[in-house]
Amino acid sequence: MLRNLRIKFVVIIMVLVGAVLVSVLGGSYVSAWQTQHDMTNEALQHSVEGSMFNLPRITMGGEEEHQDMNKRKPNMLVLAVEIDSEGVILSTNDAPLLIDSQTLSNVIDMALKSDADDGWDESIHIAWRRAQRSSGAWRVAIADTSAMDMGLRSLLLKDLGIICVAMGALLLIAIGLSTWMLKPVQTAWDQQRQFVADASHELKTPLAVIIANTQILSNDTTLSDESMRWVQGTADESKHMKNLVEELLELARTDETSSGATGAMKQEQTDFSAMVENASLEFDAIAFERGTSIEENIQSGIGVTGDPEWLERLCKILIDNACKYSEKGRPVNVVLSMQGHKCNLSVTNFGNTIDPEDLPHVFDRFYRTDKARSRDSKTSGFGLGLAIAKGIAVSHGGNITATSDADNGTTFSVTLPAHSI
Repeated sequence: MLRNLRIKFVVIIMVLVGAVLVSVLGGSYVSAWQTQHDMTNEALQHSVEGSMFNLPRITMGGEEEHQDMNKRKPNMLVLAVEIDSEGVILSTNDAPLLIDSQTLSNVIDMALKSDADDGWDESIHIAWRRAQRSSGAWRVAIADTSAMDMGLRSLLLKDLGIICVAMGALLLIAIGLSTWMLKPVQTAWDQQRQFVADASHELKTPLAVIIANTQILSNDTTLSDESMRWVQGTADESKHMKNLVEELLELARTDETSSGATGAMKQEQTDFSAMVENASLEFDAIAFERGTSIEENIQSGIGVTGDPEWLERLCKILIDNACKYSEKGRPVNVVLSMQGHKCNLSVTNFGNTIDPEDLPHVFDRFYRTDKARSRDSKTSGFGLGLAIAKGIAVSHGGNITATSDADNGTTFSVTLPAHSI
């Protein structure tokens, strides 16, 4: 449980901080991209509107320009070409730029045929803008955007590098922070688990004495009927409490295995197909007494590595639970199949369905619902069976889920790592 909580904490921190970091750096990159494009467009517009051979010169430095940057014109070399409607070059400006004749021809052709007055060709790193003169000729301004494209690419790579390094550092910080924050919770959880285990062990001895004494008293023929009813009630409740103590001990053991304690669980190759089949046969008589039956669809040759005692307990909990709540005359379906490197065991009964608001809590300890897990003479329990089943599944590297509706019944599905045998 704490491991999942720690993972959720780390994921939330990574997602939130990562989203902020990506937003900030992404916004910075978009702003730089927009600024570069605005500068290029302004330089192109300046070239197509000015005099062909007397374009304004830009002075480097100067007191006036340093005082007010808004007065400075875009400092970008642009080639201006004036052409007639047939595409024949009439004149060019005196910009110190060289352009390949084929590239120039392609750009001019693109500008004359385009429906827009400007365009970009990222493949050759060129931007252009056109304007028609009063004489009918066209002026096309061409700017080399390779430096701008390289700068933006470099900025993008730097931003990606910053994000990767920052996310890596954030991951380490989040892991350390989660460990520090959850340390008191881990301590409290361990103490609670140890208390449950110790208290259960301590209760076993006095319960054994009580059960033994009530058995002796029940054989005493001198007791009146009234006294015998008191003795029998004490015997029933003591047995009931003994079952509770045993389930608490099992729950403590599943907590121990789920926390990764060494030696808490055996690791043996188990014929899981045979185990499920034997458990189904064992509950055939019980199902018959309750007016139902067990139908099997078990794929043979499925093996699971784990503790045979715990795996058998898992199967019996699910089948016993299905038999308890199955409607009379409706069968309990037990299906085991192999799915890749995992196996799926599903047990379905057609009784009262579990309400959707109760379904997420059926594996909680001591949790009950009026319809699904209420306690009566036939289905008495403590609300620990499914919690134990979940602990067994998780400790074996698997998972358990539950679904319930009127059409498909109530199904508990266990997925475990498996192999063919």
